[in-house]
Amino acid sequence: MYQEERLIGILNHLEQNQRINIETICELFDVSRDTARRDIIRLEEQGSILRTRGGAILPTLSNHVANYSDRLRDEATTESKKAIGRMAASLIHEGDYLLLDASTTVQYAAESIHTHGHVVVTNSIDIADILNRKEGIDVHLLGGKLHPEHRLIYGARAMEMLGDYHVHKLLLGTCAITPDGLTNPYEEEGFLVREMMRRADQVILLADHTKFGKRQFNRISGLETIDIIITDEEPTVEMKEALQRHEIDILVAKGDER
Repeated sequence: MYQEERLIGILNHLEQNQRINIETICELFDVSRDTARRDIIRLEEQGSILRTRGGAILPTLSNHVANYSDRLRDEATTESKKAIGRMAASLIHEGDYLLLDASTTVQYAAESIHTHGHVVVTNSIDIADILNRKEGIDVHLLGGKLHPEHRLIYGARAMEMLGDYHVHKLLLGTCAITPDGLTNPYEEEGFLVREMMRRADQVILLADHTKFGKRQFNRISGLETIDIIITDEEPTVEMKEALQRHEIDILVAKGDER
């Protein structure tokens, strides 16, 4: 077996078991301890793992978020996100006042809205454009600074405007969720998201399975702020227990649902 094949195998094992030691690598791939150590060193050089005494773990802190366009084009999660978006739109009632954050999954929800009489506040220039083309929806786009990669409005002016509003429902995406709560890499966006949560009677989180178990730099909130979570796969036992402790309704949307 070539080293690149072993490296993939080691990462697959880590995805399922969180950690691996030298002995396990030797047993799984029938290699010497020296070869196993070289594999771990190579993965650490790539930034894929963190070395521990006698083995390795996956990094618990993620600092990378693809730009908005790349996330929309991600074929691995597009169908799941669309299914989540459709289910989220089905929870919206005629005449609801809504807050929509600048998430690609929330954009799919916006595309699926077929009800009318809504007032919608958003910090997403793309979602504002989508909803502006629908009948019976009054769109309020927050003002402030535009993030060029993630196509969202943020900053002091956006926070000031948001303070004037209160809505029935917030549709919210996330970069990362663990039993400790929601995190993201950008502190200023985190301030805005927290204020959005305060301005809504009901918080609906849209999160595909790739967001679970990830942790990023800036803590946004604990799980106690969430009312409903819509995802595409059943969460792990640990995550499900944490959600249930906070009495969060868990809805699972399948990619082939229409």
